Amino acid sequence: MIDKDKADDDIDLNDYKIEDLKTSKFYKSEQEIPDELRNSMKKVGIEVDSDKSGIFLQSGNKPDLCVSKVQGIELMPLKEALKIYDGSDGKLNLQDYFWKAVSSDKDKFTTEAAINEITDGYFIHALAGQKTIFPLQSCLFIPPFPGLKQVVHNIIIAEPGSQLDIITGCTAHTGAKSAIHLGVSEFYAKKDAKISFTMVHNWTETTKVRPRTGIILEENAKFSNFYVVMSEVKNLQTNPSIKLIGKNASYFGQTLIYAKGESYYDIGATAHLIGEGSKAEIISRVLAVDNSHVIARGKIIGDGKDVTGHIDCSALLLSPTARVDSIPAIVAQNPEVTLTHEASVGKISDDHIEYLMSRGLTEDEAINLIVSGFLDVDTSPLPPSLAEETKKIIDIVSKSEMG
Repeated sequence: MIDKDKADDDIDLNDYKIEDLKTSKFYKSEQEIPDELRNSMKKVGIEVDSDKSGIFLQSGNKPDLCVSKVQGIELMPLKEALKIYDGSDGKLNLQDYFWKAVSSDKDKFTTEAAINEITDGYFIHALAGQKTIFPLQSCLFIPPFPGLKQVVHNIIIAEPGSQLDIITGCTAHTGAKSAIHLGVSEFYAKKDAKISFTMVHNWTETTKVRPRTGIILEENAKFSNFYVVMSEVKNLQTNPSIKLIGKNASYFGQTLIYAKGESYYDIGATAHLIGEGSKAEIISRVLAVDNSHVIARGKIIGDGKDVTGHIDCSALLLSPTARVDSIPAIVAQNPEVTLTHEASVGKISDDHIEYLMSRGLTEDEAINLIVSGFLDVDTSPLPPSLAEETKKIIDIVSKSEMG
């Protein structure tokens, strides 16, 4: 049973407020970002001085920096994009994508985001055939403002034949007390487009987090999604919706959670296989210690002809007071589908530890080696440059949070 005091009903959005947007700073370049903020960004894989196709930074509810460096890959604040792309003179009409992958009345958090459209987020648009050379970087930061309500709305569009590689880091200042993050992200991958998205979260023990994500994939579109959280958090709930509407569209999603302290996670993904030959794979890896509680969900709905889907939920309990609920679900609505799932929750095998100790390792070294192997994620669906960057990020974050 889900703890009553950790459910959404316990969150009163009136307890949080948006800061005075007039006090926000805007940096003209990466060089102006202060060291303290740079360090926070580094913890979620955003290396300010690294090669990139562009960078977006938002503190609280207003953008601080937006720099696009590749022709044909547009990056700008969403409010600015809505003014530019109004459908006039044959231009893209952004209203055709606004609240289409995520419904504004999905729950009280999306409703709140729709009400607070005075806030911002980023718009990324890859023109037809254009590809990122280096990953785009974005960072959403919660400053030390007591009771802050950060409301973000992002829209990402990859036109036919284009490729987007994105690294997003979401983090909070250690002095940010009792904040809430409401993040809406809508992804649209057109025919033959590819989107690779690595997202790293680093919160505080008092932060509540409600990402709401929708992904729509057209014919032959490919989406690779990596989600990493290794910090303590008060309460985090997310369940992206992926609609594979095009023939041979594919989705690969991998979530990595290191839950500690009193953290409560309810994470998952739901993939709806509609287009003929479409396929989805949903993988989660959970490490639970202390008094943490993780609910790991995964659901695949098979509707189209010759679609395939697989769910793999694995968890290690490293504390007698930690808890993991693994809930995979497959729904076949067409006789010509192939859907499978597997789930495992348990402790580290004593036999494995004893074997490694017999090879000269101490008990702590044996446990660390087993945990490292458990966290060795499959980045093969990513482009080589982003795969290398993702492994590097996971290594940095795991060393920072796990010692």
